[in-house]
Amino acid sequence: MDVDVIVVGAGPTGLMLAGELRLAGARPLVLERQPRLRETPKANGFSGQILELLRYRGLLDRLEAASTGRSHPAPGFPFGGLHVDLTHLADPPLRALGLAQPLLERLLDERAGELGADIRRGQEVLGVNQDDTTVTADMRGPDGPYQMTAQYLVGCDGGRSRVRDMAGIPFPGTTCPEVNRLGQVTVPDSVTVLGDGDLDVPGLGRIRGGFTRTDRGVFALGRLTSGVLLIQTTEDGPADVDDDAPMSLTELQDSIRRVLGVNLPLGEPIRLSRYQFQARQAQRYRDGRILLAGDAAHQFPATGIGINAGMLDAVNLAWKLAAAIHGWAPTGLLDTYHNERHFAGERAMVQTQAQVALRRGHDPAAEALRELFLELLADEQPLRRMAALIAGTDIRYPLPNPNHHALTGVFAPDLTLRTDQGTTTVAELMRAARPILLDLASRPDLRETARHWQHRIDIHIAETDHRPADALLIRPDAHIAWAATTGEPADTAAPALREALSGWFGTPRKTAVPLIDRPS
Repeated sequence: MDVDVIVVGAGPTGLMLAGELRLAGARPLVLERQPRLRETPKANGFSGQILELLRYRGLLDRLEAASTGRSHPAPGFPFGGLHVDLTHLADPPLRALGLAQPLLERLLDERAGELGADIRRGQEVLGVNQDDTTVTADMRGPDGPYQMTAQYLVGCDGGRSRVRDMAGIPFPGTTCPEVNRLGQVTVPDSVTVLGDGDLDVPGLGRIRGGFTRTDRGVFALGRLTSGVLLIQTTEDGPADVDDDAPMSLTELQDSIRRVLGVNLPLGEPIRLSRYQFQARQAQRYRDGRILLAGDAAHQFPATGIGINAGMLDAVNLAWKLAAAIHGWAPTGLLDTYHNERHFAGERAMVQTQAQVALRRGHDPAAEALRELFLELLADEQPLRRMAALIAGTDIRYPLPNPNHHALTGVFAPDLTLRTDQGTTTVAELMRAARPILLDLASRPDLRETARHWQHRIDIHIAETDHRPADALLIRPDAHIAWAATTGEPADTAAPALREALSGWFGTPRKTAVPLIDRPS
């Protein structure tokens, strides 16, 4: 066996997976077709639940240091060609970080390398074969063809995944008919950027920032940094050029002219791209020893979703793969990756398909729908619910839940914890990516139950204000596998905890290790 896991693709998903696998003690090999790190930004930032997870891993400060600023509550978000305003909320529920994708990939590459991951570029996958015990990848690198063998292989190789195709995993869905043309361009001397983000163009007057809808399409204008504009057009109908042909500045200007009916001066192009949205989800995220994550598993018909969903796929998958590699994974553990992340993908598909419905229509009925939608979001509760859906913070995995505790299946809240050795937080405890039993009510009965698993989980005793449960069993991906209700008697809590520990962390030791309570 050459390595434990072959990861195909070194985008954010593949690199996050490599780092998480190393934290869990597995040996990943990342194979990337491109010969070097990308320089062209496919995304200018990301948002949602992954920011909290990165903070729990101690990585967020590192990313913020390389970004345009710290992560911050998003003042709003685009939704189906509309701008949803969050500025009137005291604590906006959606957070964002401005960080160009090449910088994100470079930092994740550095982190995976520091943890000991092997990352090789200029490697093309030619074939994938599996049997009951191994996966073999036929590769071509700078020195010619070769083979690599591993226990598992994960395709993180994007929407046109060759791994997915070679594994024969169906990728049903649709291609949206709109053609989107995106440009990052410098501001020409003849154009003035006004304080509110609008443009003042001699001979044309004011071009409004945000979204401008006409009966010929949608024009979107934003400012990335001083002197750089982000411009996008959306038009119906197939592209009049080959999808694989590079887009020119002239093509973008012609599209602006068709949508707005004016000639808008543009400066030097930094990035130009053309794309059509896909609404597709892999029928299964696992086929034997081959798995899919990120864009290889799902394509959403809206922006701002892919990085969040893909990196969360990686965090969910890594510790389960490592458990299978180390030989202690309980029956069915690896299948929960598909169950949980396919469910999360379906939730993301719901809101992105809703965006398609909002942006596609151009008749009075469609205008009425958009007007009513914004009117509903003027109220705080639906606005918060929509922001949580966009962020993926509303996900509650459908886990076994014997006492119907509200926290089972959700991302663990970052409680402030008081211990004998000082104050800490859930986020600080999760940095090592280890499972945790957090005793919040001094329950020796529960700690005694857990000590048979102490070689695989950490046990911590702490107090917190307004404790949400007597105890929490937190998985390495920071989701709560089980919770004891406040005051729950030992005759129900201890058996339920034992069942949860067995279900997630395998067979207990026959001879328990001495109980070591970890106060911090």
